Amino acid sequence: MQYDAKPTVIGMLTPSSNTVLEPYTAAMAWPLFPKVSVHFSRFRVTKIALDEASNSQFTLEPILQAADLLADARPDVIAWNGTSASWLGFDTDEKLCATITKRTGIRATSAILSLNHLLEAMGVRRLGLVTPYTRDVQQKIIANYAALGIETVAERHSGRSDNFSFAEVGESDIAAMCRDVASARPDAIAIVCTNMRGPLIAPQLERELGIPVLDSVAFTLWGCLEATGADMQPLHGFGRMFEYRPASVPAHA
Repeated sequence: MQYDAKPTVIGMLTPSSNTVLEPYTAAMAWPLFPKVSVHFSRFRVTKIALDEASNSQFTLEPILQAADLLADARPDVIAWNGTSASWLGFDTDEKLCATITKRTGIRATSAILSLNHLLEAMGVRRLGLVTPYTRDVQQKIIANYAALGIETVAERHSGRSDNFSFAEVGESDIAAMCRDVASARPDAIAIVCTNMRGPLIAPQLERELGIPVLDSVAFTLWGCLEATGADMQPLHGFGRMFEYRPASVPAHA
């Protein structure tokens, strides 16, 4: 396969204990290769909970050090491929992306900024929420979306806090949770966690349920492709989201 033009280079910041997002992103992005390549940098994240030790994992400096390493590869965009802003507050990702851009000169986006942009583009006001998190984290997410005018009409969560264990939730269990929340007929279902194995079952669930299923690994990739203007047509088989090209993107230029 000969390709002499400059490829679109995507950089992604990854939680250290995550075993899902890198291989699943690579699998989804393969139809775009060699026009698009994806590269990763890690910083330590091992637990998701509403306590000081867990929240301190998302302080800026460790993330920025990982972003500095990605910047050496001269990516066109850097994405924080994690969902912490869904419970910490959306402004945390706005601040992070602005800081990455100021520090590296590279545009930046995140999983949650990408999801929020998709929800707006799709006109979602009734959301089905599927996560592996504990009840208190889930309630924070629900409250943050309520503040945006998006009602969570049904939710399922696995009650886990160990980040590594999120990858141990099976695809059949994820599908069952999606089917459960679909009974409330939300405008869309969001699988919120980039260490949950939802990307490859989401398209099948969309066809079965007749509802968009927005997986975190997939919508982070969507946000990066949208920010760079890359062609998404080869990825239409991975879900409805790859048919959306809103006029503006949640990336800091």
